[in-house]
Amino acid sequence: MKVIIGNREETVRGRRATAPFRTNAVVAGVLFIVATVASLLSGPFLAPVTGVDHLADAAAHESQVATGVLLGLIAAFAAPGIAIALYPVLRRFGEGLALGAVGFRLIEGIFYALGMWALLSLSTLSRAFVVAGAPRGAGYAVLGDALLGQYHWLADAGLLLAFSVGGLLYYLLFYRSRLIPIWLSAWGIAGVVLLMLAGVLIIFGTISPLSTAQVALAVPIGLQEMVLAVWLLVKGFDRSALAALES
Repeated sequence: MKVIIGNREETVRGRRATAPFRTNAVVAGVLFIVATVASLLSGPFLAPVTGVDHLADAAAHESQVATGVLLGLIAAFAAPGIAIALYPVLRRFGEGLALGAVGFRLIEGIFYALGMWALLSLSTLSRAFVVAGAPRGAGYAVLGDALLGQYHWLADAGLLLAFSVGGLLYYLLFYRSRLIPIWLSAWGIAGVVLLMLAGVLIIFGTISPLSTAQVALAVPIGLQEMVLAVWLLVKGFDRSALAALES
């Protein structure tokens, strides 16, 4: 009887120990979805401010651009939240890597927010451009191109690299800890490496932002993160991997 009671007490303690981490898994899963959906939805709304005739188009679609910026800011805040939600769990398997993941995803969020700020500035410039009667001088065009270039460097290069490094760190921890299936961790590692490659190729001008090549390199991690989000929401972290910490 004592053995049975002891086993029951151990089971209860194990459930209590893993219960908080279930919340972490759900929060991370929700944030994965929020960040991805907000980022994808922002693209069409931001089309006027990132096109060839961006000064005139941005002024004609102010509300549309503002909606796109709002969605971009939601993604900017959700992205670091993923690593922060995972940190209490992953730090038990490697505090340095877990802290690094938080740091790089915070950098990603800052780059994202600064990119949105550049587009807001461009939208303001476009309004002044139209009010001034769309002058033919180079001043507005040069400043508009500079703001748009700043956005592309932040969003299409810096953000991709920061996301990739941060993601690589926590996928390595996932692989080490077995908190999620090995195939899902390995898929994540391969996906972020491909996205990192895309960022480097953009920096050197080998491929263009949002080109077919960049999209192709981004698709694997995009799909993986949606699968991971569903896994975390439905399954959570592997209980045996968590229980091993308490033994």
